[in-house]
Amino acid sequence: MGSRKRIMAEKMKEARKSSYHAILRNCPIAPRKMRLVADMIRGSNVGSALDQLRFNPKHSAQPIEKLLRSALANWQNKNEGARMEDANLYVREIQVDGARMLKRLRPAPQGRGHRIRKRYSHITLVVASRENAVVEETADLTKAND
Repeated sequence: MGSRKRIMAEKMKEARKSSYHAILRNCPIAPRKMRLVADMIRGSNVGSALDQLRFNPKHSAQPIEKLLRSALANWQNKNEGARMEDANLYVREIQVDGARMLKRLRPAPQGRGHRIRKRYSHITLVVASRENAVVEETADLTKAND
């Protein structure tokens, strides 16, 4: 492995240590409907994101809330003894991708069949601390100025 590649790999490892993620696969809700809720909480603090998800009437808010709680539990496991309120956590990244698709046929007039596509989605949620984000941004700015 070349030196540049190794240095980039080490930087990526360090960045992953300060962020915590959770993944939900094959959720039986269409990605288009799921993205409406995901866009709402992207970049917001964890407390306000949980409040928004809890009181949102959309059906897709419930699995995203559960996934956010899972990411917070992952953070809690790695940072034993630390309080979430002091860490200033926020939703750094939430990504909704298409998953498998169930294909069915519905009977239609005159012997035809109309296709029904039941869409599923994969969701990836990353939680990070605001202090780490500020340090990473300043490091990028100093690197750009050099």
